[in-house]
Amino acid sequence: MKKPEPPIPSTYQKLLRQMMGLASFLTLFCLILLSYIAYFTQPKAWWAEWLAATEKPETSQVEQRLEASTDVFWTAPDVLAVEDSAQRAQLLYGKELVAHTAQYFGPGGSIEANKTNGLNCQNCHLEAGTKVFGNNYSRVAATYPKVRARSGQLEDVYKRINDCFERSLNGAALAKESPEMQAMAAYIQFLGKDVPKGEKPPGSGFKDLAFLNRPLDPVHGRAVYVEKCLSCHQVDGQGLQDAQGIYTYPPLWGPLSYNDGAGLYRMSNFAKYVKWNMPLGINHDDPELTDEEAWDVAAWVNTQPRPKKDLSGDWPDISKKPFDHPFGPYADGFSEADHKLGPFGPIRAKLESMAKTAP
Repeated sequence: MKKPEPPIPSTYQKLLRQMMGLASFLTLFCLILLSYIAYFTQPKAWWAEWLAATEKPETSQVEQRLEASTDVFWTAPDVLAVEDSAQRAQLLYGKELVAHTAQYFGPGGSIEANKTNGLNCQNCHLEAGTKVFGNNYSRVAATYPKVRARSGQLEDVYKRINDCFERSLNGAALAKESPEMQAMAAYIQFLGKDVPKGEKPPGSGFKDLAFLNRPLDPVHGRAVYVEKCLSCHQVDGQGLQDAQGIYTYPPLWGPLSYNDGAGLYRMSNFAKYVKWNMPLGINHDDPELTDEEAWDVAAWVNTQPRPKKDLSGDWPDISKKPFDHPFGPYADGFSEADHKLGPFGPIRAKLESMAKTAP
């Protein structure tokens, strides 16, 4: 007959109860700790996404309507809605010239060959000057004529267009009375016809872009170019042409690109342009490049060889030169290297201080 097991000593029983109690406490503590981490320390985007999945559909629809109501941007008027046939034809011709400038004035141009380089106006002013934050033409009618600090003179829309022909298109000016100039001026002013004088409609120009707290880095910019830009603009920066010699993707440097007097030669303009619009097809609300990538690729592209322009007549008041105008002399005490690659924050702060104390 098997002998009964001896009873567990009371000391061990007490120890076992204590261990089970401790295990229960630790389990409860871990659950509380995990709940705390999930609620208080996870990224807000993660928590918001989780909450959104548990909200009622009515709430999300209301939020969507509210968000849409705060993002109302300028919209280009419809050329095809113009009833007067002669005016409509002129506007459509102007739009065609903006969209395909090189076909008419570039190498092999049908109106005047070699008057401009291989670029079209819409390479800088996207979608024929109608894209939100794509350097559109929404402000032109409301702004011109105006005195421009770069020339120190009163300029009209014809002078503004010819500035682009002579700088961004590295070519020669159009005659004011030519059908092409009249058509382009009519189209550009038509796009901003509903913008009140002196106002800046939402979505015009470029979105702002924060400065870097360091000089721009062309070496890093080259790596960005290879990764994000090379497939379209090619290893030599000369772009891609179709069978007819028309650029599908324009040259970013070299003899057929913009010269050193163009707006995109300013680092800030180029960085904003690519940040909110490139690679081609992206929109300002879903950018692909980081701020650093945008600034540094601007430095790479704008330190490559390109045509030169006589800029001796620009900025007669040197105190009005922008923080990223790369050619001296300057009134702010910073060097050409500073104005070329930055950091730009201290330069802009100095210029703003000078403007406040100017007589």
